[in-house]
Amino acid sequence: MSKKKSGLLTAEERAAMKETFNERRRARSGEVDGESDVLAKIAEMPEPDRAMAKRLHDIIKASAPSLAPRTWYGMPAYAKDGQVVCFFQSGHKFKSRYATLGFQQAANLDEGDIWPTSYALTRLTAAVEEKIRALVKKAAG
Repeated sequence: MSKKKSGLLTAEERAAMKETFNERRRARSGEVDGESDVLAKIAEMPEPDRAMAKRLHDIIKASAPSLAPRTWYGMPAYAKDGQVVCFFQSGHKFKSRYATLGFQQAANLDEGDIWPTSYALTRLTAAVEEKIRALVKKAAG
């Protein structure tokens, strides 16, 4: 069997899939401590994503205490009843020029026929933090 990479996934995508398999394996064995796992992933991030992820973690926990921290594809995420509601994606991990705050289908953000499911983050100002608080509260509701 050849060791040649298929080219279907980038190295970053393969790493994220590997993280997912490890997360699922650990969840099945009961080895998961969501808070510790999220804080460990944040600690691995380079600046400025690390500072942004730390601040978002605090904002999300304060705004929606019903959401449980966990990792998802190796990134910090917050779930309700086992379903990811929102997540932070480091821009560095996927070589993007910005970090992302994203929302999944479990988020209660539906508005009419179209609504955003992710936001590019370059820095957290007071106004941005207030918008995030409102989005997270609504998403968790």
